Amino acid sequence: MIDVNDLRKGVTFEYDGQLFKVLEYSHHKPGRGNATIRVKARNLRTGANIEKTFQSGDRVPEASLDFHNAQYLYNDGDMYYFMDNETFDQSAIRADVIGESAKFLKEGMECKLTFYKGEPLDVEMPNTVDLVVEYAETAVRGDTATNVTKKVRTETGVEVQCPSFVKAGDVIRVDTRTGEYITRV
Repeated sequence: MIDVNDLRKGVTFEYDGQLFKVLEYSHHKPGRGNATIRVKARNLRTGANIEKTFQSGDRVPEASLDFHNAQYLYNDGDMYYFMDNETFDQSAIRADVIGESAKFLKEGMECKLTFYKGEPLDVEMPNTVDLVVEYAETAVRGDTATNVTKKVRTETGVEVQCPSFVKAGDVIRVDTRTGEYITRV
């Protein structure tokens, strides 16, 4: 059992027979009485988000999870397929569970899969990914007095704001957590 005070971002717990991953956490202590813990969490099976308020001192069952390094293979629109690096078993995860992170997936990319009782539930992306720029707007000459950015489209279809010197064919490093440009590789 986990004390609800330990429910921080990224922690997985069970509630009403379902698995939830904490997205946001806030602790509120009024002048008197018990503190309340507000949690915004995502159901790992359905992808639905819930907001739940707990009283300080409440406990929830901890979910025992397994983590495996895997390689992204392909997707067929509804499912994304990964291969375990040790056992070479293939696992499929629904597109709605992966969510916005799917736009950073490239074939052969290493990820960490989360399993619960043998069922693949979630994908943890690497913090950064290197992508080839397919299209870049043309930079206007003389706009270099300030930090001017332009929008580029990468090989996976992600649009990123980059400095004006980035051009088509360049390889850029993008932060998968924020979707922001880091550097040119």
